[in-house]
Amino acid sequence: MKIAKDGIFPITKDQHGHPLPISPASGLDIPGTIQGEGKLCGVPSLFIRLAGCNLHCCWTLPNNVQVPCDTSYAAYELQNVQTKSVNDICSLVLQNTDSIRHLVITGGEPLLQAQELEQLCEKLKKERKYHITLETNGTLFDEKVARYIDLFSLSPKLSASHSSCSGKPLFSVTTIQNFIRFASSCGKDFQLKFVYSCKKDAEEIRQLLSQLQGWKPEDVLLMPLGATPELIRINTREVLTHCIRNGWRYCDRLHISLFGNKTGV
Repeated sequence: MKIAKDGIFPITKDQHGHPLPISPASGLDIPGTIQGEGKLCGVPSLFIRLAGCNLHCCWTLPNNVQVPCDTSYAAYELQNVQTKSVNDICSLVLQNTDSIRHLVITGGEPLLQAQELEQLCEKLKKERKYHITLETNGTLFDEKVARYIDLFSLSPKLSASHSSCSGKPLFSVTTIQNFIRFASSCGKDFQLKFVYSCKKDAEEIRQLLSQLQGWKPEDVLLMPLGATPELIRINTREVLTHCIRNGWRYCDRLHISLFGNKTGV
């Protein structure tokens, strides 16, 4: 599998259980971190970041500041990509999750590697029955992978992300509905997590929601754009207003408050 430069993180041991010579970027002397966004915000977790994405996102704030994807190194500006087998990834996870039961598979777009991802999730479930969150942009759906996922974290990209040359939102209503329908039929959970950068985002979100069935307001999460506390504060007031007005959840970016703009935390 193609793994981004931060790979499986944060970890303190190699796949054989030997201590690593470098401490995690979190600054802690133990493996693991917390989920910084969404319904499971604050839950101890280990992350697996896969490389490659089918979108190319870059936002423009109202003050004309350009904000690229905060994981562009794992999406379209690939850096130090590693190739690891499913067995090697599983071994690394097992060695670094003594007290952690939540795994987050993120990217890039993980479902670009659906076949190997299915194998990885199946093996992880057999080893320890981990709770697995899949973070995806919602453009791809694979039922073979989905059966191993406990929380589908869908982050549809709106037109302000500039991920489409047409200037239109780049998501598939049908694909997002497939996730919701599958989650509902199998007793799994999902969240619709949107990045907010400008006023038209709220209207696009409402238009999308009007075409979807099977969701509740508490399944919708809105978070301000930004990879630093300073950038996040630009839109916090507007995000809060839209959340209160529509009954959506305000989505913090707790990892940024705790660790700043670091990777591998």
